[in-house]
Amino acid sequence: MPLYETVLIARSEITQAQADAVADAATAQVEADGGAVKKREYWGLRGLAYRIKKNRKGHYILLGLDAPSPVVQEMERQLTLNEDVLRFMTIRIEEITEEPSVILSRKSDDRERSFRGPKPAGRFESGRKRGFDEGREEFRARDEFRADRDDYGNEEDI
Repeated sequence: MPLYETVLIARSEITQAQADAVADAATAQVEADGGAVKKREYWGLRGLAYRIKKNRKGHYILLGLDAPSPVVQEMERQLTLNEDVLRFMTIRIEEITEEPSVILSRKSDDRERSFRGPKPAGRFESGRKRGFDEGREEFRARDEFRADRDDYGNEEDI
């Protein structure tokens, strides 16, 4: 049977358990029609690139399917009828890998890199080093009511 990957985005207003229920319904539909779900990943609540149906975030779920084409088409039809599903995309692939997807492996890398070492010198730190008040010029307001100047600061003959 051909292999497919489906990524679906559920509304952000529902809970993670409800998003899993949407994925369970899709899984049950595929398995009832003779297909199999080989891989399932919950990617979490992530920001969308643009607003979809007034939503800025969504629950992302990946399904790795081993099913004939009519079964996948019926699953997609059921997903379009579900109001909690914002978008889905199904692509045909050569093989389903058992290792975590790139999205999940990148999340684990971010957790491991919490301490990145000493801060390198920035572009503004390469020059002179000076303290807070060191090297600051004091700008003093001119005396506006000096007798030898007019209202515009020009010197007058008195």
